[in-house]
Amino acid sequence: MIALDESDRRLLRLMMRDASQSAGALGRALGLSQPATWRRIRRLEDAGVITGRRLRLNREALGFGVAVFLGVKLARKGQLNLADFERAVSAIPEVQTVEHVLGLFDFRLRVVARDLPDFERVLRRRIMTLPGVGEVEANVLLSEERRPGPLG
Repeated sequence: MIALDESDRRLLRLMMRDASQSAGALGRALGLSQPATWRRIRRLEDAGVITGRRLRLNREALGFGVAVFLGVKLARKGQLNLADFERAVSAIPEVQTVEHVLGLFDFRLRVVARDLPDFERVLRRRIMTLPGVGEVEANVLLSEERRPGPLG
């Protein structure tokens, strides 16, 4: 665990909003020099606080108008079944996230599709045919609000 001061927290908030900003631009917003800002970023990366910078795509602009959260309960439990399912479902391009969860379901998936008929095709032909799939529950995403996270 690393001790964060207020400048570190402000830097992280700025980077969460837009990680593509240069160290110079971030430094100007923080009242720090570019080298000082760069050193802070490197320290946070070295400590594992910053683990990467991701590009966020607009799924609608790419033609994927539907996002669905799927709860998947496996028919049989066991390490082999969990690993087989996770490996197989991760190979499906429409599956954006695979989360192994505790609760009613074993996995939670985020699936994108062009429209509901396309989602039905992905569900029937790809997901329901995977090893060990038992029960599935779908929740269609109606709207989404991005939150800044715990530092916001």
